Amino acid sequence: MGDLIISQVILVGFTKQTQTFRIKYMKAIQYAKYGGPEVLELVEIKKPNLASDQVLVENYASSINPFDFKVRNGMIPGMPSEFPITIGGDFSGKVIEVGSNVDDFKTGDLVYGQASVFGGASGSFAEYVAVYPRSISKKPNNLDFIEAASLPLTGISAVQALEDHIELKSGQRILINGGSGGIGSIAIQIAKNKGAYVATTVSTENMEFAKSLEADRVIDYKTETLDDLKDYDAVFDTSGRELEEKLFRVLKKGGIIVSMTSKANKETAEKYEVSVISQNSETTKDRLERLRSYVELGVVKPEVDKVFDLENAPDAFLYQEESSVRGKVVVKIR
Repeated sequence: MGDLIISQVILVGFTKQTQTFRIKYMKAIQYAKYGGPEVLELVEIKKPNLASDQVLVENYASSINPFDFKVRNGMIPGMPSEFPITIGGDFSGKVIEVGSNVDDFKTGDLVYGQASVFGGASGSFAEYVAVYPRSISKKPNNLDFIEAASLPLTGISAVQALEDHIELKSGQRILINGGSGGIGSIAIQIAKNKGAYVATTVSTENMEFAKSLEADRVIDYKTETLDDLKDYDAVFDTSGRELEEKLFRVLKKGGIIVSMTSKANKETAEKYEVSVISQNSETTKDRLERLRSYVELGVVKPEVDKVFDLENAPDAFLYQEESSVRGKVVVKIR
């Protein structure tokens, strides 16, 4: 979306002069009430104002995370605080303007990261995003914008769980519950690179995909149980659902579960003498840079399931929420 130029003729003394006003507009996907994908609308709004400690990015692609549609559905109390809201967090694009207090990025830098309004940014399903440097990093140089936009939240979630919480080491054994999704598929790759033995659960249709990631044990959760998995050092539960007791039984005493849910059962953890952490993933520049390093070394390869245009963003969310997605769903902005 370009600039709307308005000219106005005014009288100065006895001379007519023309003043030109340049109003910046852009396309964005917003919603003004809770609901399903049908509440999403393609709108024209003003480009975001740039604060002195932000950068303005020309956005090329964004991807969908479960957090996005959980907020939209009204499943997270207190979010959002007011409507309308520009949906989305993950993005990849090019810096076109830098705030006066920013010194670690410059115009022309290709970046990726998080632009969620809940982090103080302007929302990623838009042609331009205003973001804080703490939530972005240089884009991996071996990825295009579509691939890079698929990575931020899922990638840093895997990095945060495996490195910052579990501190996974070579020779340890880990179960990754949900290995074909955005987070799980990246976690498998990182865990294998660290020299861990990796078991993972996936649906029947994603068995071969998980094997292609070189997981040591691939379990079809529709037809198999976890009964023979014992004495594991760690479990990373990417499902986002309430923790099931069967995951605790996989661990040895002193083991650890990191779960992508806010409802970790502390009593069950005490029963099995293990630690449990409910991870609230935080996108930081440091984690994005660690993730970029894995990508550029060829350790992590993102999996993009399907790409939609911005105009079809509601269809992208419908697909994400009703399909067995392998990797990420990405929306191409330009």
